[in-house]
Amino acid sequence: MRFAPHLLDEIRARLPVSQVVARKVKLKRQGRELVGLSPFKTEKTPSFTVNDQKGFYHCFATGEHGDIFTFLMKTEGLPFPEAVEHLAGEAGVDLPKEAPRSPEAQAQIDIRERLYPLVDEAARYFEGCLRSGAGREALSYIERRGLSDETIQSFRLGYAPDGGNDLKQHLLKKGFTEREIVLSGMAIGGEDIRVPYDRFRNRVMFPIMDLKGRVIAFGGRALDPGHPAKYLNSNDTPLFHKGRILYNAHNARQAAFEIGTVIAVEGYMDVIALAQAGFGETVAPLGTALTEDQLALLWRMAPEPLLCFDGDTAGRKAAFRAVDTALPHLKPGSSLRFAFLPDGLDPDDVIRESGREGLAALLKKARPLADVLFEREWGDGEWSTPERRAGLELRLRQIVAGITDDVVRTHYERNMRDRLFHSWRAMGRETRPAGANGPASGTGGAAGAAARGAYASISQPFLKRPHGIGAGGKFGRPNGKPGVPPLPAFASESLKRSPMAAGHGSAFPAREALILQCLINHPYLIDEHAEDVAALKFSSRALTELRNCILSAHAEEKSLDTATLRSHLERLGLGDTLHRIGQLVIHRSDRFADPDAEADTVREGFEDILALQQGAARPTRPPVSGV
Repeated sequence: MRFAPHLLDEIRARLPVSQVVARKVKLKRQGRELVGLSPFKTEKTPSFTVNDQKGFYHCFATGEHGDIFTFLMKTEGLPFPEAVEHLAGEAGVDLPKEAPRSPEAQAQIDIRERLYPLVDEAARYFEGCLRSGAGREALSYIERRGLSDETIQSFRLGYAPDGGNDLKQHLLKKGFTEREIVLSGMAIGGEDIRVPYDRFRNRVMFPIMDLKGRVIAFGGRALDPGHPAKYLNSNDTPLFHKGRILYNAHNARQAAFEIGTVIAVEGYMDVIALAQAGFGETVAPLGTALTEDQLALLWRMAPEPLLCFDGDTAGRKAAFRAVDTALPHLKPGSSLRFAFLPDGLDPDDVIRESGREGLAALLKKARPLADVLFEREWGDGEWSTPERRAGLELRLRQIVAGITDDVVRTHYERNMRDRLFHSWRAMGRETRPAGANGPASGTGGAAGAAARGAYASISQPFLKRPHGIGAGGKFGRPNGKPGVPPLPAFASESLKRSPMAAGHGSAFPAREALILQCLINHPYLIDEHAEDVAALKFSSRALTELRNCILSAHAEEKSLDTATLRSHLERLGLGDTLHRIGQLVIHRSDRFADPDAEADTVREGFEDILALQQGAARPTRPPVSGV
């Protein structure tokens, strides 16, 4: 272990927790402790405490707890080794030297130590060129983009002259070797290149810093509008790997902590324009699609980074790639949000046209990752056939299966199932003929049927065709008059005494409610009677929908329990229906529906009431002529 426990204890002893915390939190003495407003959450009443005697802080609002090292890690996004190094320097504690390295490893360290000052000198050279006569066009371009002098200096913007060796000659005079200049990426060389030459020529230069604020590479924008490569980045070097760093991350991580979010945009100028407008928490990938390493860095800054893309086709494709990159790595509480700008505009354009408030309003409309995923797979919504719907369902299942975290994957499965269910149902409503009470034919009817089994794959052979309706064409009302069909001869005595069987009030809705209540309180009945229940006719659309959702849930999860089923139904917006059927079935003689009823009693009562409902739906046979 590099940091021995006694060494960490010495740093803790020299730096009271209150001293470290007080840089970010205004503390007030309260007894033996100090209190202040939480640095982890916006609040008006102090819930954050510091105890120097015990050496820890605790936030009652968020549950965050730790010592000086964890505080620095949480508030500044530092990894543990950097937090220790930072606090050790402040405390005056010498850290032990690392174990001896191999000659090869030491050589790599020596090279890196030479390259840091080299690229920093290149940055200073470019800054000077921007203010020279040669950089007049570059400076004019930057000023036209609305950047202030303070912003130009803060981001160390510069200009690479149009000569072939200007920078190389400058660095050679500063004592760096040609090999080092090529190795740093500032010049292009190789076996087939006799004289190395400057990589960046006639470009506005954007220094790229590591998390410690050291210059490690550059991005350059061509001033010649006809140049085939508008933007050019440094190649990978011993200091720089473009897939592992984010532009402006060293500045943004502190702002991201203070605000609670981080914004990722697509370009250097977008980052700078947003930072100048007050969005200091903005970063950008370096000319590539967002990588896993960059995503991990974003999550170190904030739990739900906001990715801002242009609203055109290219922007949406970039967002979809980010979705695919993120899905396997989603964790509870860690996801992404997406904001899409008006087509043809980038964040810089929005700020110039609408100001900070205009961009803030667009960012407020950011959508969760699940929305963007479903939108991509839904596409143009041409789902008029069972085969197409099955393909969409299968595709969503396969995508969600790639989420490695079990809890997040389970919630995504439910979320996609619910989205499909409501989408199918909405399609059915949109195509239903005016005044129709049942499913419409054609696309609407298909959509309605699909909605009844969306994502749970209840096929039409399983959902048997319903029995006929009562005489006179009205369910349970022969000749259009209210009535109760006679009890079957095998009905139990408890059922015969039931107010529902006796026709008290609205008989059929209460009986139907009892059937559904039994299924919810005793889900094993669904296994035993699924086909019969699927074939039942219900007189209420609300109860029909509830039955369909119960069967869909069962088809998806065979081992349902009552609590899980109820929770699922409530998430679908059926809480009111559940409450109403619960009120309807509170009768002393209907105890077989109770959650704690014995299984034999449940089965006997349910089979009787099911037979009653099936009998009510069968048409009366007309008398045979001549008999």
